[in-house]
Amino acid sequence: MVAGQDVVQARAYPFGDPDRLNLDPMYAELRRDEPLTRVRLPFGEEAWLATRYDDVRMVLGDARFSRAASVGRDEPRTHPHQNDSGMLAMDPPEHTRLRKLIAKAFTARRVELLRPRTQEIANGLLDDMERHGSPADLVEHFADVLPVAVICELLGVPFADRAKFQTWSEAIISTTSLTPQQIMEYLGNLHGYIAGLIAQRRVQETDDLLSAMVKARDEDEDRLTEQELVQLSAGLLAAGHETTVTQLPNFMYVLLTNPDRLAELRDDPALIPAAVDELMRYIPLGTAAAFARYATEDIEVGGVLVRAGEPVLGALASANRDERVFSDPDELDFHRESNPHLGFGHGPHHCVGAQLARMELQVALHALITRFPKLHLAVAEQELPWKRGMLVRGLKKLPVAW
Repeated sequence: MVAGQDVVQARAYPFGDPDRLNLDPMYAELRRDEPLTRVRLPFGEEAWLATRYDDVRMVLGDARFSRAASVGRDEPRTHPHQNDSGMLAMDPPEHTRLRKLIAKAFTARRVELLRPRTQEIANGLLDDMERHGSPADLVEHFADVLPVAVICELLGVPFADRAKFQTWSEAIISTTSLTPQQIMEYLGNLHGYIAGLIAQRRVQETDDLLSAMVKARDEDEDRLTEQELVQLSAGLLAAGHETTVTQLPNFMYVLLTNPDRLAELRDDPALIPAAVDELMRYIPLGTAAAFARYATEDIEVGGVLVRAGEPVLGALASANRDERVFSDPDELDFHRESNPHLGFGHGPHHCVGAQLARMELQVALHALITRFPKLHLAVAEQELPWKRGMLVRGLKKLPVAW
């Protein structure tokens, strides 16, 4: 075991600018030679970076690592501002109290009840895209709309307001795309908007998740504060569509640039559920590891002694390419017998909407592949524009033809 304080040299992290959806080769080197390494991010205190699957899973799931301990600390981060992380800065039992309230809306059974409506929305969007004609931007005509429509119906948020809250939601995933002043303004607008919807629910109860949360808050004062209600609802609205809006074009980009895999799905659509999980494993969605966990006692990780109070970042994308867990990890394989990927996280903060995201992505892939069997990129791959200054990697536009 190596004592943590014996290691003094910190690597600059991230290791470089994101290159489309390619994972930096430094992760593979670290998994092999230095699975727990010291890093310095552009802002905040130094941290440890875990790169192997077992170590990342431990950091995310072991109760000896705390998110609540980040409050009041100069948390390691890629952006100058410190966000109010809400539920992401809580540990059980406080975190469990809030998560239980919303978990009922995202059970496998509830999500499956949404599948027919999601298919209906997807088909309608593709009808519109077909009327627009080839070529068309898959981001604008499909990916930007489908997840938003679904989360709006689930929460009970007017879909007509999507342009407003989509703009404001960028504040949650921005690193440098927005100024700190814009982030504060957008978050204030988003919270104010949600507070207005909550006030409406108190006047007239409706059959949606937002109304259910308002009822729980008002009937049991100890269960949910007004601020928690607003922050939780805003977080669900933003998180419920932002990542899926980004991942859907990422999925199609990978498939369109791997024609053999795309042909495999066209020939056998029954592979789509497995393909969704394999794409979640394969694609490094985040531009860097984020949301450090703080050790609450001395603990060994990857052969290194992490001291109490030190932050550790878990590199999900690296864990998902760990050759100790996944055979041929850099290959896209829809026939893996086991795929315990960490694309939705792990532990108390495992994505509460994972079932919803899986269902939406399955429906979207099936609809696109069956409606447009000759779908292909309408521009050269190197001409595709990528987002910058965000916590996640994604395409601004994805022009396709059929």
